[in-house]
This record gives sequence, C-alpha cells and structure tokens, in this order.
Amino acid sequence: MKKTNLSFIKPLAFAIATVGLMAGCGSDDSNSSSSAAISTVVDSEDNQLAFDATAYTTVNISLDGVTMAVRQYRIVYVANPIEMASQSAFGSTMLLDDPYIYQTMIVSVAEASVSDENTALYFKVNNAGWFTSAVATDITEGAEFVSTSDTDAVGAALKAGYVFIDVGTRSRGARAVDGSWAGKAPAPVVDAKAAIRYLRLNDALMPGSAERIVVTGTSGGGGLTAAVSASGNSADYLPFLAAVGAAGVTGEDDSLASTINDDVFAAVAYCPINNLGNADAGYEWQYNGIRSDDNTGSLNGVAYSAGVQPAASAAIAALFPDYLNSLNLTLDDSSALTDATMNSAIVEQLKEELERQLAAGTDVPDYGEDFSVTLRGTTYAIANDWLTLSGSGTSATVADIDFEKFLKFVTTPIALKTVVAFDAVGVTGNPNISGETNLFGSDSYEYANFTQWSWNNNEVLGDGSGTDDTGLAWSDYLASTSELATQLKLINPIAYLNTDADSAPYWYVRHGMIDRDTAYAMQLTLYYAIKNDKSVRDVSFKMPYLTPHSGNYDVQEAFSWIKTKLDAGI
Repeated sequence: MKKTNLSFIKPLAFAIATVGLMAGCGSDDSNSSSSAAISTVVDSEDNQLAFDATAYTTVNISLDGVTMAVRQYRIVYVANPIEMASQSAFGSTMLLDDPYIYQTMIVSVAEASVSDENTALYFKVNNAGWFTSAVATDITEGAEFVSTSDTDAVGAALKAGYVFIDVGTRSRGARAVDGSWAGKAPAPVVDAKAAIRYLRLNDALMPGSAERIVVTGTSGGGGLTAAVSASGNSADYLPFLAAVGAAGVTGEDDSLASTINDDVFAAVAYCPINNLGNADAGYEWQYNGIRSDDNTGSLNGVAYSAGVQPAASAAIAALFPDYLNSLNLTLDDSSALTDATMNSAIVEQLKEELERQLAAGTDVPDYGEDFSVTLRGTTYAIANDWLTLSGSGTSATVADIDFEKFLKFVTTPIALKTVVAFDAVGVTGNPNISGETNLFGSDSYEYANFTQWSWNNNEVLGDGSGTDDTGLAWSDYLASTSELATQLKLINPIAYLNTDADSAPYWYVRHGMIDRDTAYAMQLTLYYAIKNDKSVRDVSFKMPYLTPHSGNYDVQEAFSWIKTKLDAGI
C-alpha cells in the first residue's frame, strides 16, 4: 500500500463506500464483476477502485431526433479523494454540495455501445482559465443532440459509438475543508492522469478501450490536454498520484513504481493556454511592438499609471528569444525555429489558412475592403490594411501579409490583455487575483508569482511571493526550493515532448486566426515541439479563419480526423 503524510487526504475507507457512487440499478450479484477486477490488481487501493458495471443510471436523450438510452456511471476515480470546500472562479466563490466533485468523472455510453470493448473513450476536461473544474455533463434526461452539427461534440461522439467521459479536476481556485489551496499545480494534470489510470485499471470491465483515449479541452483545458498527452507514463508524477490514491502506483517514498500506464491515444486541443512559465514572455514578445496604454485593457476597474505597462512589456519581451532559441526546434525545411524565424512561420500558417478559405470559395476581402468579425456577440467591420490577394475567385492566392498590421487588426475590437497577462498578481499595480498566478506556490498561500519578471517585481508585502517577501531574486529562489520549478515543469507539455515520456502519437491542435488570448508564438512553439517529437505519428495544426478564442467549432472535421487515426490503429 502507498503511504502519504498529507494531512488533507481523506481516509481510504471513503473510497470503499463510493465505488459506483451513482448506483441505482444494482442487483444482488453486483459483486461478481467487482471481484473479477480485484483478482487482477496488485494492492488494496486498486481493489477499492474496481469498476461496478451494475452501478449506473439511465438517461434518455434525443440524437438526431431519435430517442437514445444512455448508461451513466458517476465515479470517484481515486482512492484518497481530497475533501473540498469551495471553488473560486471569475470573481465568484461557490460552496460545494459534493466535496469530492473535482475528483469525479461521469462516464456516459449509449446502450448500443455497452458491449463494444474497442470503441474510443472521448475524455473531456474543462478548466477554462486553468480554473478548477467540478464535474458536470450535458448528457442529461431529455437533452437533444445533433450528430451533424459543427458545434456538438456530444452528438458526434455518441453517434460514432464512443464512450463520452466528463472529468472533474482540481486546479486554481479550489480550497479544501482544512483551508488549504488544494488545486495548486500539478493537481489538474495529476487528477486527469488518475482518471486515465482508473480507466486502464478497469479496461476489461468497462465499455470501450483504454488504449483509445482521446483527450480534449479548450483554453486552459486545451493546455491541460497538451500537458497530459505529452507526459504519458512519466515517473515525475508518481509522488502526486500516490498521494491521492491513483490506480497502479505501488511502493513508498523513493521506491514508487507504476503498474499501469497513463499515456493516451490522441489529443484534441483548442487554443491551448500552455507553457505558462514562458507564456508572458511569448505574449509580450509578440505584441510589444504595438503595445500602448491605449490598446491595453483595464482589469476590474484598476487604473494603471501611464507608461507602466508598456515598459513592463518591453522588459518581459526581452526574455523570450533566449528561451525559444534554447529549445532547438526545427521548421519543416530543417532550419531553426528562432526569434528571427518565428514570425515568418506564423505568417506561413496564416497564408495556408487564407488560401484554404479562398480555394473553398470563402469571400476573403482584398486590401481596402472590410472584414466582418464577430466577437463576444458583437460584429465589427474592420478595414483590411494587412492582406493583399493575387487573382480572383477560388484560384486567388495570398500576395502579401503585413504582419505588424495583422496584429493591430487582431487587437482592434478587443484590447490586448493587461501587462502582466498570466502571472498578473502583485505587479504593475494589480491587486486582484487574475491570470494563472494562483495555480502556483504553497497550498498555504493563495498565489505565488511564477515567472522571473513578476517575481522580481512583486510589490505586495506579506503575500509570501517575490523578492520583497523572501529576500531572494528569482534564480536564487528557484535554487533554494524545488516546489515551484517542479510545478512549472509538470504542467508544461514542452518539458515532456522530445523526451523519454510516451507522448500521444496523434495530435489535433487549433488556434483561431483572431485569438489574442495567448501568443501565436506560443502555439507555434507547441506545434513544432510536437512535430519534432519522433514518437508522434501525426499532428494537424491550423489557425481557423476569423475564429476567436474558442473551441468545438469544427466538430465534423475533428471527428473525421479522429476516425482516420482510430482506423489506422495503434
């Protein structure tokens, strides 16, 4: 049995009582399937996580106008779930009715697919903004789905016969009953991996195949998708998995070992907010040339002093080239991806997308005409001063792209994020919990700055973060403790791609053409890190036309891609 000294872990007895938590169709012989699983597992915690095939409820939905019965299992997927009290997200705090709702998944499978042991598991994580994500599902009694819609992933998955899995995970803003901030990194990655391990442990008893897990998410969920999919079977996570009682972790302390894999088949990531330790540097490097007080957004009414944010932007931007160049990534022509070639690589992606649209007959405006851009429910007419076309109709091509003017175009309807965008608290006059700062640091403090510039420039005394409170500059702090460095690594897909980790062989990554929520440079860095990984068999990357920060807008294309990869086999 694994050992843990973490005081906030609930006793193991809880897990025994909650296997098959959503029972309602059980029978006298319900122990028969569980005993089969118990005979194949290696420690008592795994025994407690045995799947009970009789512990389900049935919901009736409509798919393409036809009634469909769906079995639904609600499962606490770890043996030592952390008892949670509340979640804070987007400025509000909510008390929890179910204290284990973060480490719970809802498994939904059409009655017709229950006996299919080969179908895919469509594994959905949420975590918008990297916030903590209580499990929830759209597959409810009477719900209606359309399999041919470009925005209905549930309908497409059920029509394809896939098992649909909604996964709750701890993350930033989650507080335990003992008052600790129990969602700190790498909690969301650990929880997702624990859910995968549960599926692996019980693969013989559950519908579908745990060898065909497709992880998907948007924004922070896209970043989580990328981190989980890149870091398959890495031993770095074992201490954290052991602490929550994840399946397949044996031994104690320094002798931890794994008897179960947590690698996945494919990743479908929309606008992934990833590589948080370098996301601010990438963002300011991308936008510093057009950054001003006028095009920088305000934050919850905070009034920023003139010039403070552009100056901070310049200092942060200067950190990106060394980082990018240290990765030694290569482009399609085998030349280096560097700060000198990055923008050209982005322009090439823009050109490919625009020419795809032109060939498909999309009315792409020529120079001097107006783009019609819809963002957050408002439609804007924005003059095209950055794109010049050659030819006409479906044979037209891109003659020129003025990239600086393109960046201004993207930030015309909605201002740039404030400086700092991701590691935002305690700097440039911002007193609010914003950005991803509260994903990091000790569980005793609400947040900790996690990047060099923000750490060195923290100006809030008593928050436990920064040189002002610790007396340590960034490099000295990282050298004095491994906690923050470990947190940054374990949520970063770049740290595991092109290593011995078992990265997903198939990747589908999308970042909208007018998405200014993270830098294009960060997404191209991820794309080429995936593409450079020799274990990756295929990566599909696009910047969809006039698409903002969003996901699941191309469901038919995505599911067609998934099918081709499943048909190709493992």
